[in-house]
Amino acid sequence: MNALSNRISINIHNDTKSFMGISNEDMPLKPRGAVVFATSYTALAIVRSLGRHGIPVWILDDGQSPTRFSRYVLRSFPLPVENENQQIKLLLEIAQKYDLHGWTLFPDSDKGATLIANYYNVLEKYYRLTTPTWDVLQWAVDKRLTYSLAAEAGVAYPYTFYPKNREDVEKFSGQFPMIMKPAHHLGHDAFSNGRAWRAKDRDELLSLYDEMNGFAHSSVMMIQEMILNGADTQFSYAALCKDGSVLADIFAERKRLNSPEFGVGVYVETIEKPEIEGSAKKWLEKNNYTGLVEIDFIFDRRDGLYKILDVNARAWGWIAMCASAGVDFPFLMWKQAHGEPISPVRGRAGARWVRTLIDFEASVHAILAGSLSLRQYLASLKGVRHETYVLDDLKPALMEFGQFAKSAFRKLWKVVSGRDAGAFYSKF
Repeated sequence: MNALSNRISINIHNDTKSFMGISNEDMPLKPRGAVVFATSYTALAIVRSLGRHGIPVWILDDGQSPTRFSRYVLRSFPLPVENENQQIKLLLEIAQKYDLHGWTLFPDSDKGATLIANYYNVLEKYYRLTTPTWDVLQWAVDKRLTYSLAAEAGVAYPYTFYPKNREDVEKFSGQFPMIMKPAHHLGHDAFSNGRAWRAKDRDELLSLYDEMNGFAHSSVMMIQEMILNGADTQFSYAALCKDGSVLADIFAERKRLNSPEFGVGVYVETIEKPEIEGSAKKWLEKNNYTGLVEIDFIFDRRDGLYKILDVNARAWGWIAMCASAGVDFPFLMWKQAHGEPISPVRGRAGARWVRTLIDFEASVHAILAGSLSLRQYLASLKGVRHETYVLDDLKPALMEFGQFAKSAFRKLWKVVSGRDAGAFYSKF
């Protein structure tokens, strides 16, 4: 593993071997509050989970997430998104100024988790950490390492090629269509923050390579076989682990994506899926993983295998649904960070979660394409849990809906005025 980890071009500042900061003698015995990175809607789920258990929550706010409007946020601080040094300085300053020793630190993205891992030995002097050290985290953050570890553990994954230069792409002999995707999402460029791009032939692949090479270094570009998705192909295994052993887990199916080919799940349902359990646990055991994790799989109908796609080594998008299925992951993680015992638990099937507005857009496209009927869409919303729309914390939903309505009105006005009809139809 040490040889492989040298392939990642990230400065590593972590030399600690401890985890969770529990051994630090300066930390108080009584548990305290939590500081949450708020750069996505995932943070809102963490904040609500902890707040409902009476845990004080502060956030580091990027100004884009609706989390700052939650009733459970007691205080927020502006997060300098693109400056790692300033983020660390902020974390240390508020810990010292407001005596946050022993508060628990939660990231809501790969960038946040990586930041904490890279400065682990500094941050653990003040916070209880929910992020693995970098020697563990790297295998989830970088897909090159994710698939390498999968190979060692005997877990299936899509055929993937790592070109060193344009000549390698020219010589590539895979079967098209193929996709180009980033090895990780740690950069701030258009390529690193994207998911994947489809190439129907070699010429299109070369064109993609040339275009993306202007944004990112070739070392983070991957070429991967395209596995056709659709119904009954997108699954997840989520868990809380300690030293590679699973303490709490749940299965889910990503039933609707925000885009058909490479989107993220916007309508998710908990299910029973033992077919992916063995592979997920092999990967986690091989990595001796501790913390929250979601592992995404895709079913390949060509060979009947469930193949690992991604590993999210932190809270994930649909984590809010898990509490209604019997597993309140953020609170369990908070308990584990404070050394409290956790009884093994598995989430029950039948809970459903939706990213309301994004799913609405995706469903409109599906209805127009004939792959979803209006009746099916409306029926799917019965009893579903919304990611922001909850009765005990409505303000984030109202603010999000207001932003959506404002954006929709602008697009409609352009259509009425005849200035941008194409953009409107491409959106809806």
